[in-house]
Order: sequence, then structure tokens, then C-alpha cells
Amino acid sequence: MLKLTQNDFFNGETSDLFTAQVAEKTRQFHQQIEAYQPTPLISLEQLAARLGVKAILVKDESYRFGLNAFKVLGGSYALGKQLAEHLSVDISEIDMKTVADKLSEPLVFATATAGNHGTGVAWAAREMGQKAVVYMPKGSSQASVTRIQNLGAECIVTDCNYDDTVRIANQTATENGWMLVQDTAWEGYDKIPTWISQGYMTMAVEAQEQVEAMGLKPTHLMLQAGVGAMAGGILGYFADKVGANNFKTIIAEPAKADCIYNSGIKGEMVAVTGELNSIMAGLACGEPNPVTWPILKQCSSFFASVEDEVTATGMRVLGNPLAGDTKVVSGESGALTLGLLYMLASREDYSEYRTQLGLDQDAVIMLFSTEGDTNPDRYRQIVWEGMHSTAK
Repeated sequence: MLKLTQNDFFNGETSDLFTAQVAEKTRQFHQQIEAYQPTPLISLEQLAARLGVKAILVKDESYRFGLNAFKVLGGSYALGKQLAEHLSVDISEIDMKTVADKLSEPLVFATATAGNHGTGVAWAAREMGQKAVVYMPKGSSQASVTRIQNLGAECIVTDCNYDDTVRIANQTATENGWMLVQDTAWEGYDKIPTWISQGYMTMAVEAQEQVEAMGLKPTHLMLQAGVGAMAGGILGYFADKVGANNFKTIIAEPAKADCIYNSGIKGEMVAVTGELNSIMAGLACGEPNPVTWPILKQCSSFFASVEDEVTATGMRVLGNPLAGDTKVVSGESGALTLGLLYMLASREDYSEYRTQLGLDQDAVIMLFSTEGDTNPDRYRQIVWEGMHSTAK
């Protein structure tokens, strides 16, 4: 159901791209957005007691700008940086409500997405008075397509997997003179993916302030990965802020698209191919992001490859909490780390992993629920009807 491997390439070296100083600048950009509010960091005290750890802290991104997911942080910051560069001004001079007045005509931003990133780009483009064209891989939910269209963007579903859809978006943007806003990088294309990952660090700044207010220090950081854009930005911030040697980080991803896990074993980027079928659509990516791979390699403690049943368990646990704990509505890509923690801490067949990770009475574990029920029908099938149950 899950595989865990220790990172033999850990050296604790941080990255100049992902620092506390950079994170503060991204947060300042987001703070000027009218609807900005920090999302809650929820302490699941009863679940922590049940699992034998000191604290479980869940950053609930379902509240982010009313979009039910975190990805708008990266998309909006990247659009802001692109417009600032286009206008030859600093990002601090970009006001989302007035920037369109500085352009003779709207710019077109294109992207490929499994859902949440495209939603964020579409929302940011609309808020800035620009246009967006969003490409989605085959099998994408109609709910995601409709959500993106309702934000004023054109949405095109391809007949190929995510990685090939990225290539289509890139080619079409090049042919039409559009600006590509992609959250993974390749040779010759790394500036915008870097901005996107930096945008995600607003979550980390908020979480650090919130955990300090609780009088706690995280001993464990559990992050989910697709290409690793979010995980790299968050880990980069905490590694710079408190030192990578002062906590353990577990990077988890779907077993059917475990490029980071395989890269962690080899110590260099490894791509996985095929259909990449997983209910964790936002994490079903086969090629690591070269911008964030170095920080994952240098500062992650463990890598995990996890079957769909694990995240389904996480969705059910978060959505049906113990008495006294707060309910968290978490989607398939959001609940992976809680599901992983629950399995590691509660099942006897994972006791060796539990000891290796130090999941004991002193453990303070921080998780990021990166999305809510972005696919409501699938959410109910899993949480109500027991789809992808661990029961045999």
C-alpha cells in the first residue's frame, strides 16, 4: 500500500531561490489582493492523542481566495511577475485591479493543468483583466473544466496524459505568441516555474507564524508532490528559516506517478511514463521539476510512494473527525499526507517505518491539505460510498 525510502543524498544545503526573504516578498504581493486572508492551521488534538504523537497540524487550503485550493498562490504571483517584467516595473508596483490600465490590450496566458493550477491561472488572469487558455489532460473531471470556464478562461481537454498536455500548451503558446505559465520546468524554461514555486511560499510563512503562536516547533513536515513545485517551495522556506537538520521531511506521491520517489533512490531526476492513473489527479505527474528537484534532493529526509487507498483514507479521517477535532474537507490530492500519517502511525505492519521516522509522543507533524472537494462527485464516492477502501 505504501513504500518508504530514506534519502541518502540529504546534505541540508538550502537554495537562494527559496528563502524566508523571498517568501516575505511573495506574501506581500498576495496581501495586496482584496480577498487575502491567511488560511487556518488546524490542530487535530484528539487524532494526535489517538495516534500517539504530540500534535498534528493541518494547513487547510480549501479557504484560499474562495477557490478551494492553494494553486492560485503560484499562478497569481507568476502572472504578477510576468506583467511586472512586461511593464519594466517591480512586482511591488503591480496592483491586480489597475494593472490592465497600463496595457494597450489584454495579454493571453496559457497553461496545462490537472485542475487546480489552471483554476488559479484563470482566476488571476480574470482579476488582472487578462485572458487565459487552459489545457487539461484526458480524463479530467467536468467539474474542473466547468470551474475554469466559469472564471472566463477557454478550457481545452486533450487526448493525452499530463506531461504531453504540457507540451501541447507550450507549443500552442509559442505559435500564438502567448505567455506560458507552467509549474514545471525544462531546459530553457525555468524562470516562470521558479516564480510559481516561490508564490506557494506564502503558505509556509503563514504556517510558521501560526505554529509559533501555538508555542510549537514542527519536528516533521509531510508534503505531497506531483512535479515537486509546491513541495520544493515549502521545504525551501522551512530549510532556510529553521534549518533542514531541525526537522524531518517526508515527500509523498502517487505510486502510479512516483517520479520523485524514484529520483530520490537514484539521486538524480527520473521520469516515469504511461497513463499515470491515480485519483490524485493533481499529483499524477511523471517528470520532476528541475527547479525544485535540488532542494528536494538536498533537504528531504524520506520519499514515499503511496497507493490511492491511502489518500482515500486520509479524506475520510479528515472529513469525519474525532469528537473535539475540526472537520477538514480535503480532496484526493490534499489528503495524501494525512492518510500516509494515519497508516504509518496506526498499523502494526508499518511499525518499523514509524520507528525510523520518529513518529512518537514528541512528534509535531505539519501537513498541508492543498485542496478541498474540487471534484464533489468523486469526493462523495470516496467519503460516502467507500470507494478505494483499505478493507480487503
